[in-house]
Amino acid sequence: MSQENVEIAKRSVEIYNRRDVDAFFGEVATPDLEWWPALVRAVEGGCYRGRAGVEQFLAETAETWEELQNVPEEFRDLGDCVVLLGRMVGRGRGSGVRVDMPIANVLDFRGGRIWRSRVFYERGEGLKAVGLEE
Repeated sequence: MSQENVEIAKRSVEIYNRRDVDAFFGEVATPDLEWWPALVRAVEGGCYRGRAGVEQFLAETAETWEELQNVPEEFRDLGDCVVLLGRMVGRGRGSGVRVDMPIANVLDFRGGRIWRSRVFYERGEGLKAVGLEE
């Protein structure tokens, strides 16, 4: 089952990069998904929940970023979760400033679907969240 989770994690990146909410909830996420973006979690301590939350997150992202893509470099299969190590690359809306930052995305699975996504700007922090070291 866990290799299947890696394939779902890879698919979720493709879907995220297209901003396809229908495919995200139709193919890879549970209806009660918890989405914990790094900045929101760090600043406000909160998350986005379910489809409405993801749509709100994407709308807020579109206000700030002209483009923002998840570029995966490695997927680590941990059974009930997958850790994606990669980069977020993009360009700010208005400023045109380019960003390229490392991330760790911990995807937790339930019933063959992602029920929680936690993003960390520090890869070590993301690995530590699942009991691993760099």
